Amino acid sequence: MRLTMKMERLACIFILSVILHAFHSIGWSMAKNTHHRHIHVGVILDMESPVGKMAQQCMTMAIADLNASASHINHRLKLILHPRNSMGQPLKALSSAVELLENEQVDALIGPQTSEEAELLAELGDRMPIISFSASSPFLSTDKNPNFIRMTTNDNSQVGAIAALVQKFGCRELVIIHEDSSYGNGIIPDLLLALEEGNARVAHRTVLPPQGRDTYLEAQLYKLMALSANIFIVHMSASLASQFFLKVNELGMMSTGYGWIVTDGIVNDLPVMDQSALDSMQGLIGVKPYIPPSEQLRNFSLKWRNSSFTKQHHQIPDISVYCLWAYDSVRALAKAAHHLGPIASMQKSDSANKLRHVAANPWRRTGYDLVRMILRSKFTGLSGEIQLKNGQLQQPVAFEVVNVVGRVKRIGFWTKSNGITGPNRSSIATQSTSMKEMGSTLWPGSSMAIPKGQRVTPKAGKRLRIVVPDRVGFKELVGVEHDPETNATTGTGFCIEVFKAAIDLLPYEVKYDFIPFRGSYDDMIHQVYLQQYDAAVGDITITSNRALYVDFSLPFTEAGVGMIVRIKTTRSKSMWIFLQPLKVDLWLAIGAFYVFTGWVVWTIEHNDTEFKGSLAQQIGTVM
Repeated sequence: MRLTMKMERLACIFILSVILHAFHSIGWSMAKNTHHRHIHVGVILDMESPVGKMAQQCMTMAIADLNASASHINHRLKLILHPRNSMGQPLKALSSAVELLENEQVDALIGPQTSEEAELLAELGDRMPIISFSASSPFLSTDKNPNFIRMTTNDNSQVGAIAALVQKFGCRELVIIHEDSSYGNGIIPDLLLALEEGNARVAHRTVLPPQGRDTYLEAQLYKLMALSANIFIVHMSASLASQFFLKVNELGMMSTGYGWIVTDGIVNDLPVMDQSALDSMQGLIGVKPYIPPSEQLRNFSLKWRNSSFTKQHHQIPDISVYCLWAYDSVRALAKAAHHLGPIASMQKSDSANKLRHVAANPWRRTGYDLVRMILRSKFTGLSGEIQLKNGQLQQPVAFEVVNVVGRVKRIGFWTKSNGITGPNRSSIATQSTSMKEMGSTLWPGSSMAIPKGQRVTPKAGKRLRIVVPDRVGFKELVGVEHDPETNATTGTGFCIEVFKAAIDLLPYEVKYDFIPFRGSYDDMIHQVYLQQYDAAVGDITITSNRALYVDFSLPFTEAGVGMIVRIKTTRSKSMWIFLQPLKVDLWLAIGAFYVFTGWVVWTIEHNDTEFKGSLAQQIGTVM
């Protein structure tokens, strides 16, 4: 009996050890397999731009948070980022994507930063998911590219907020200025329709190239000065907006009487713009998606302030919404990859022609499944509730209305159901019926008055001081007349008329005063050089010495050097003077034709009776 019980115990111990060993082997195998679950993610950004640098840092922080999270299934999934610099060039972005597919065998792409880059890279979307957190052009269609995911809002989602602002401020006539690109043109149809429904008339549209030069921007702004409308809606990339508003401020169009409303693409980039560009936008009004506060966002903000990225800057840059969307893009991809399970790797190709290899590479089931899982994602991210519909982030609950006064100040909210409301978060659900419920708005020129479309004088009303020589000389060229009743000085003469004609050809109004000058021409030129006067008009000779100090217009008269001499003639005054042109050769020619004509007549008529007779008689008849 004892032996039997002992054998039974040994058998139980043996079976239990076998089971434990089997479980240990399975667990070690699972851990080994999960340890190698790596998701390779290509990151294509413009590393030269502030947004690109910030987004890369945010994605790196997202990877660190995922790896440190206890809920990340004990590190069974690891995302590996492969960053590439597109330098803001769509073709460079495409070549980087091809290189990532070939060499790194990435499972997904994040970050075609511009709409032009995303539009080009979306053609590769049938081979892997492509996630963009900043390409917002409505022209990007998920119907054509089902694997393209937009982790940002569509530009058309803000047209209601802009139209409501225009209506709230009572603007009836305005000008639209937008960039000539896929991003700049995409919003225009819906924006025009929304403004028309709000009874606002678009008096003019100005289209600017993405790489517009200062001289071109200045010429376009001068044309806008001549318009009666002085409320402008601006939609362009942040890089062009920085250059544009510096020129706007320089020309005095950021002064009292003007109004500037910008879209969220500019407002979202305000935290990363240079201080000089931000200073040129004082009084600007815009909209941006509302990011609700959360404990998760506060914790991330603390990490952001202590990150190595912010330590490289003298002033800690505020977090851009693009940074939050980049962070949430990584999280959405990680969640989808975790629920999907292991992803097959692409077979490495030895083909020399990368583009041909990518085109020939069959559509991967894992890529489709990964996109499907991302589109099903629903979680609370740094930017709020993340839920995708039709391949793009849903319209935010509200848009913030902001005013640039020093930095960026919130003055209200806009929601589709309640319209414009007050600046407090509690007012999002409450409809506002008056401007008093909206925060105080400071317009350009530190004015509290809403611009009503009245025409304003360029250069903030400055009158040019035009100096005119007042000397005894040729009044037909330049002269000065003084009216004792009005105490006004007017210029006369050809030079003054040329100056007035040139001023009339300008597409904007320029006011000026003529100021007489009684000194020498060199002294007058020197006073212009010292900026005592803005310009000089008159019969001023262009010399090399004077040209060293001031700029001259092209000469419109030519003086040259002349000499007056007395005319002396030796021609005869005889009545036979008319014979002088008749030279000997002319007389000989006349005689020859005379004889020739007679001979022709005789040849034809010599058989006639009138030509009968002797040779002398026939010659006499011919003569």
